[in-house]
Amino acid sequence: MNARAATTITVAEPTPAVAAEPTPQLRRAEPCTMVIFGAGDLLHRKLMPSLFHLMGDGLLPDEFAVLAVARSQGDDDWFRTEVGNALRTFAQGGDGGPDAAAVRRFASHLHYLPGELDDMATYAALRRRIGDIDAAFPGGRGHLFYLAIPPSLYADAITRLAQTGVAPRVPDPRQRPWVRIIIEKPFGRSLASAVELNACVRRAFAEHQVYRIDHYLGKETVQNLLVFRFANSIFEPIWNRAHVHHVQITAAESVGVEHRARYYEEAGVVRDMFQNHLLQLLSLMAMEPPVTFSADAVRDEKVKALRAIRPITPDAMHDYAVRGQYGPGTIDGRPVPGYREEPDVAPGSATPTYAAIRFMIDNWRWHDVPFYLRSGKRLPHRATEIAIQFRKPPHVMFPMPPGETMEPNTLAIRVQPQEGITLRFEVKVPGIEVRTASVDMDFSYAEAFGELEHDAYETLLLDCMLGEATLFTRSDEVEAAWTAVDPILDYWAGKRPEHFPNYAAGAWGPAVADQFIAREGARWREP
Repeated sequence: MNARAATTITVAEPTPAVAAEPTPQLRRAEPCTMVIFGAGDLLHRKLMPSLFHLMGDGLLPDEFAVLAVARSQGDDDWFRTEVGNALRTFAQGGDGGPDAAAVRRFASHLHYLPGELDDMATYAALRRRIGDIDAAFPGGRGHLFYLAIPPSLYADAITRLAQTGVAPRVPDPRQRPWVRIIIEKPFGRSLASAVELNACVRRAFAEHQVYRIDHYLGKETVQNLLVFRFANSIFEPIWNRAHVHHVQITAAESVGVEHRARYYEEAGVVRDMFQNHLLQLLSLMAMEPPVTFSADAVRDEKVKALRAIRPITPDAMHDYAVRGQYGPGTIDGRPVPGYREEPDVAPGSATPTYAAIRFMIDNWRWHDVPFYLRSGKRLPHRATEIAIQFRKPPHVMFPMPPGETMEPNTLAIRVQPQEGITLRFEVKVPGIEVRTASVDMDFSYAEAFGELEHDAYETLLLDCMLGEATLFTRSDEVEAAWTAVDPILDYWAGKRPEHFPNYAAGAWGPAVADQFIAREGARWREP
């Protein structure tokens, strides 16, 4: 029977240990100057609100300073006004927005330097401005450089930072003052370009100085994956090929390309979502238990999982990957154009906006267990979910109505929105006869702990200032992920799709994707 019911989980109070240690407090960042290259959308929407909230929580010291470097002409006062306006739009606060006095206090830590990043004079001026800011706060301080600029500018900016001595190599991670650099995704656009960029980075910095950021890893539910797997002994015995039928990882977006069409035409869905976000989730799901909860131990195991992904050959590509592109349709009751009708998109574009890929992990734990990853734009709604479908019982002794089968047990981890975990299992329906029904046991972060107050960037920025690299990707991890997707990109680049568009906006993707997963005796979930 297909009836479904739901229940909720109550969060238990932790059991005190015999000699309980005091609850550790959040560590406060050390005094530092943060230099941000670029003053665009990322700075206004994410970086400034995140730093503002960290300061409001008392996690940034009074000696903290930000220096933005960008092409726009302006001075410190102009930049502080710009950021103040952004905070009133994007920062959290009461009904009237963030506190005006708090905004002014935060703005007093902000500085601005106009300049072209391909001009060596900019770096000379930058060195002087950093010196002036640091002189006002004697005692030594760290320096954090954030590349919030187009990926095509990464290599030149990194090289010039090193050549001019603005951001020197620091061989010893314990050395003070520290120097670190944050690099936004995408890190390369192929394996070859990622290897080349990594080589450029290694010439300028030691690996411990480099923080390759993926905001997905800062999300509360993603971080909870490690706790869920390795702090609960009931799941580890069944987290393997003997009990898991398949895993689905879905990242659905209801929006189109919006203002990113020029970037998206070059990238497509695989570069935009699979190489970074989705393969990060796969590695966390598939990795072995690390020896310790430390950056290198966790990242070592993630790399092993990525390296165990079975290479996809051109002859077998049809069995492992399908793609799609959205046409006109309806989202939330309103008509929307197809991808080829979007501004800055070529009328005959072959760029995929949807992909479904089956990855096989050839190791002892996951042999013959498919990991289905899919992502697409203009799907019915925004949702990111990891779903583990367990194998059905080997023998069903209970009577079932004709044409019906017992639903498999499923563990679904919701990354966004409405972060939480749902476990679906079978129970007996009350009554004289024996009938079964599927019920959901549901845990919601919002219900258990209140609404999540921190953006992923807050976690990641603070971790970087503290030198905590667990949630950042390492060079070998980046290259392992590109190794997994490069054959797909190469194959599709040589095979122009004549069937685009093949799904309407508002649908869950093309029909070929449903046929693709059905061949393995499965069907897509609708998160």
